[in-house]
Amino acid sequence: MQEMRLGSVDLIYLDPPWNSNRAYNAIYRDSTGLELPDQVEAFCDIWELTPERESVIRNMPVLMAQAGIEDSAGKLWQLWMSALRNTQPKLLAYLLYMTERLIVMKGIIKSTGSIYLHCDPTASHYIKSLMDAIFGHKNFRNEIIWRRTPFSGSSKARAMQLPRNHDVILYYTKAGSWVWSGPTTPYTDKYLTRFKWDDHDGRGPYRKTLLKTFSEATFKRLKADNRLIDPIRPGAKWSYKQYLSESSGTRQLDDVWVDINSINPVASERLGYPTQKPVALLKRIIQSSTNEGEIVFDPFCGCATTICAAHELNRKWIGIDIAYHAIKRVAQVRLHDDYGLVEGVHYTVTGVPRTLEGAQNLWRQDKYGFQRWAIEQVNGFVTTKRTADGGIDGRIWFALPGEKKLRSMVIEVKGGQNVGINALRGALERDEADMAGLITMEPLPDRQRQNFGKEMMNAGMLDVMGVQYPRMQILSVPEILDKRMFLTPSVAGRGTGQGNLPLQDTR
Repeated sequence: MQEMRLGSVDLIYLDPPWNSNRAYNAIYRDSTGLELPDQVEAFCDIWELTPERESVIRNMPVLMAQAGIEDSAGKLWQLWMSALRNTQPKLLAYLLYMTERLIVMKGIIKSTGSIYLHCDPTASHYIKSLMDAIFGHKNFRNEIIWRRTPFSGSSKARAMQLPRNHDVILYYTKAGSWVWSGPTTPYTDKYLTRFKWDDHDGRGPYRKTLLKTFSEATFKRLKADNRLIDPIRPGAKWSYKQYLSESSGTRQLDDVWVDINSINPVASERLGYPTQKPVALLKRIIQSSTNEGEIVFDPFCGCATTICAAHELNRKWIGIDIAYHAIKRVAQVRLHDDYGLVEGVHYTVTGVPRTLEGAQNLWRQDKYGFQRWAIEQVNGFVTTKRTADGGIDGRIWFALPGEKKLRSMVIEVKGGQNVGINALRGALERDEADMAGLITMEPLPDRQRQNFGKEMMNAGMLDVMGVQYPRMQILSVPEILDKRMFLTPSVAGRGTGQGNLPLQDTR
């Protein structure tokens, strides 16, 4: 297994948050095609300048110097802190987030490696200044403009401004020597019509190309090969025959990409994941800057588009994402369904609790992260809707035979020692849910378990075609780690494998 270490990665592609001031949600459907009533927060692109971030911002010049970055970068930070702290604090918080990560990324790229950062005009000029400072302006290669669609958008998008229809991809290398296979595209039909002459000498159609500069030897060679074309008038330049059969059939692309469109709403490739990019776009980038067998890393892998493109091109890959559901319900399912890849056989998943001690550590470090993890482990979804008492942390959706409306089990997560069941019973009574589940860090003491058993009895059973399901249930983290699940008629949106991060190719 390839470890993530200094100087180990050949290519980094990242499509990070864009400072859009939005929370992005992903919509899922169950196995019957019914849409889940709750959207699931995929990631949050809303930034606040907290006291903790301000402290890091003030210390950033020192951190940059420790990372071996030129003093000019620290001076740039001081200017930004002075200019943006009071006028655009959210932007300053976002730039801090990006700077901390770009410094780390520089360290893990090989000396012959490259990095492509996908952004939009919202903050691309700031990001380019950061990358100039961190990677060096001399290592800037291209600002690639990707036109997402040939259409101009709705009338609302055109109101009082030009439609916004492009993304920016900033391309840098680690140093002065790098892997490069310039991307090409097949000749267009319009270009092929230029090859409209044919002498029927077996060499096929040709176009007339102006002979601008040439040596005497070249002139004699073309004449001997019957390729010279006389000037059309006295004093004009010579031309020569350029045969289609001798051409590559492709032309070099420039830094404006208009031949790959964003994924349309009905495309089979579309997964419903926000900000999803087409595989063709990632394949172009990977083919341009890596060779077969080299390592591609995506630190914001989301729905695994980079991973899929790398796999198809026979590259090794590493993907990381902060959203548990992105890994469990999208990336792993996509890898299994499209390529037959299975966790533990073809790749590993690390970075989330595998033991009770790991779950306890996560609880101490990030209570909301623990809550998300626990709900995902039982095939639930963290809810974006809250009841008045805040007692619902997530839901498991399921379908009953013959019904076109999804049912749900509400989930409450308790990571601490103070575990009560009144809020859960109250949520079950007031909410439209059919069932309720409680997740605890450790098994309840005997007395509490007896009390919970009484509440379970009082809540009754859900009868589905003669099968009885307790309307109230409880699971502890050790039971969850042992692959225990809440008993429900059928779980909607269930994927394959376990929801962890990051993913890593083990070929």
